[in-house]
Parts: sequence; C-alpha cells; structure tokens
Amino acid sequence: MKYQINNIGILGGSFDPAHKGHVTISKIAIKKVRLKKIYWIITKKNPFKPKPFFSLKDRLKKAKKILNHTKNIQVLFLEDNIKSSRSIETIKYIKKWKKPKNLYLIVGSDILIDLHKWKSWKKLVKLVKLIVFSRKGYDKKSKESIVAKYLNNKKIIFIKNKPIKISSTILRKKAKKNN
Repeated sequence: MKYQINNIGILGGSFDPAHKGHVTISKIAIKKVRLKKIYWIITKKNPFKPKPFFSLKDRLKKAKKILNHTKNIQVLFLEDNIKSSRSIETIKYIKKWKKPKNLYLIVGSDILIDLHKWKSWKKLVKLVKLIVFSRKGYDKKSKESIVAKYLNNKKIIFIKNKPIKISSTILRKKAKKNN
C-alpha cells in the first residue's frame, strides 16, 4: 500500500497513561487513511479533565516505551514551544512546521460529541480532517453531533473498529489500587 507523501495524523491528549488502545487506533488510522506519520501530542493537562494521575515526564516515557520504536508514530510535547495547550494552536504549529498536504485529527466518537466546546473549534475543523473512532455507546450520538452536522459529513471519516477494552481510566484505577 502506498502512503500519501505528506498525510499526517495527530492524536492528542493527556495519555494518562498511554496504552495499547492508543497504538491500535494509530495503526488502524495509518493503514485505513494511508497516513505517513502520526504524532501523539501529549498535553500537561486536558482542560476537560482533572489533574493527571501520572507526571508529564512519566507519561512521555510510558508513551515512548509502549510504541517500542514504531517508526511512523512519534511522541511530542509542544506546549513549551507554542506557549499553549490549545488544539487550535497545536494544529497551526504543525501546519507551519511540517507543511502536511492533509492533516488529520484523530478522536473517539465520545470526543466528537463535545468537540464544539473546544476553543476555536470552527477554525480547527477547517484546518484538519477528522478521523473518528468508534467508542461503545457514543457512535450514534457522535454522528448527530453539532460538529458532524456543521461539517455535513465532509472532512470527517468514521472508522468502525472493534471495541477497545483498555482505557487510561482503567489503568489509573489499577495504579491507585497498587499504591
């Protein structure tokens, strides 16, 4: 399969912690959308979630370790460079830095439902195409979301993947029990 010269994907979040589910959806996106590279953009803190359980240093280390030198997925922390944690600023930075032909933002169907709450979301969806992965219990609502309606199903790719049984929430609960 030929990958597009400069199609880049972004999977952002707190990765608190990174897990095999992140790897799985990244590999599916690379294959199905023919992405050349995916950047995991790790943020200090997700504005919609409580303070991360693991330190930024630990989250970066764990993300790199779980990728085990997967050549087309790279872990980045950009907030100090761009002086912002906002997705819109990250997208603008990557567009300027990497000059991709197409830039894809990878999200779960649960995230798409609330994407209209993100800062400058209309500008954001003009700069990227969305790849939306199935999350149990959210798919129908995501397809009827404000953002999906706004995009009129253009610039949005829904991927019907098998349920991913692991989550950062489950891993944090296990870590708390073991402390």
